[in-house]
Amino acid sequence: MGPTNGRVRRERKIVIRGAREHNLKDLNLDIPRDKLIVFTGLSGSGKSSLAFDTLYGEGQRRYIESLSAYARQFMDQIDKPDVDSIEGLSPTIAIEQKTVGKNPRSTVGTVTEIYDHMRLLYARAGVPHCPSCGQEMNALTVPQMVERAMVLGTGTNLQILAPLVRGRKGVYRKELEDLEKKGYTRVRVDGRMYEIGAEIVLARHMKHNIEVVIDRLLIKPGIERRLADSIETALMMSKGLVTFQEEGGPEFLFSQEFTCVACGVTIPEMAPRIFSFNSPYGACPECTGLGTKLVVDPELVIPDRDLTLSQGAIYPWAHAGTSTPWYGSILEAVASKHGIPMDKPVKSLKKEQVDLLLHGAGTEAVMVRHRSRHHHDRVWEFQENFEGVIQNMERRYQKTESEYMRAEIERYMTSQPCLRCEGKRLKPEALSVLIGGRHIMAVTGMSVAAAWDWATGLAGANGAAPILSPRDQTIASQILKEIQGRLKFLLDIGLEYITLDRTAGT
Repeated sequence: MGPTNGRVRRERKIVIRGAREHNLKDLNLDIPRDKLIVFTGLSGSGKSSLAFDTLYGEGQRRYIESLSAYARQFMDQIDKPDVDSIEGLSPTIAIEQKTVGKNPRSTVGTVTEIYDHMRLLYARAGVPHCPSCGQEMNALTVPQMVERAMVLGTGTNLQILAPLVRGRKGVYRKELEDLEKKGYTRVRVDGRMYEIGAEIVLARHMKHNIEVVIDRLLIKPGIERRLADSIETALMMSKGLVTFQEEGGPEFLFSQEFTCVACGVTIPEMAPRIFSFNSPYGACPECTGLGTKLVVDPELVIPDRDLTLSQGAIYPWAHAGTSTPWYGSILEAVASKHGIPMDKPVKSLKKEQVDLLLHGAGTEAVMVRHRSRHHHDRVWEFQENFEGVIQNMERRYQKTESEYMRAEIERYMTSQPCLRCEGKRLKPEALSVLIGGRHIMAVTGMSVAAAWDWATGLAGANGAAPILSPRDQTIASQILKEIQGRLKFLLDIGLEYITLDRTAGT
């Protein structure tokens, strides 16, 4: 070091003498203080022994010894490391070395908690659409419905109707008589208005729509209370639906629940749990939220197509771990009935023949003759519905309680995207909730950089129009702040290229 103010500045060091923990052999080392130090070397060379067992162990021991006798009785005692001396060491902390968990459900989004906040965002600001037809679902409170009616403007003649029957067959005489007894005077049947009490003839085998007129009123200031009462009556009669018909204009159908008025599909709740692939309320029932399924792979079932059936080309039925003598007899019976040669390489068989062996012959039964391996004069004959090698293995995999058998069958299985959710992990109802035209798994499929652009664009960024309405912006402001903060951290450390749905184990 050079002179400073006439005095020589000495470099601060941690001085280690005679370290012998584990693989260390009387190590002497001087480590500069106030600098980032990295230990490198082969596995077993003593890196952890030096850093954790020696330096960290001694630093923690000195810290505990500095405490009062009363405090020390509540703490574990730390043995002095096998070292002659350590000078210049302060109380230390250690960040434990560990690997990322191997839970297949963990993703970049879940471990950073971004996905937790996205679930909350979609539950509060998402717009449900019908999983069948794609139409937007409307779910409004009574005050919101009153607001929609008042927006039509002063002087608008409005009818409020309760949909009682929607697209169902029948004559409904009793229902019409009950309406008359309750004092209602008008009803709309299949789009045509009738006086209740008049003869209304309905074809029994045709589908009908029946709506009772609850109220007819003129929109004007001060009508809100009457509107609310009429809407509540309609909702009670129709189990959550109400129709507004503007005289000479359009009509609107509203629901208290998120229900598709065309298909009848209902989303029972808009809660964060329906967007969780770790919850039965949101996870795809087919893959239980994994997005993938283990399926028997035909290429692993017949790995060598140069072999013949008699040589064990169908490997699981020829291998002791997954086979029984019965399978050989079943295979011979199926081959005999369908004219499949047992002595020709599989590659020379017709595709239809290989498919029959792998996927079965439906409900067709074959007569199987099985000769005892130990008593050759003993023969059993039985009828067998041949289900196919693949279905046989998948059925046994689902039903077996033997971990050994499951492991054996898994040797012939590969992980493939779930066909029901197409790898998206969630139920259709959750995937039909959109923000800015995207469902939650479409956003998690983005890179961190793209997700940042999406999140900042919800409230408007760089002069662009916001995607969220002013009301939804108010609701989502704190949620978006949390999401953007975590995305910004990933951007700052250079991980803008990874996707949020990437599994944590990778």
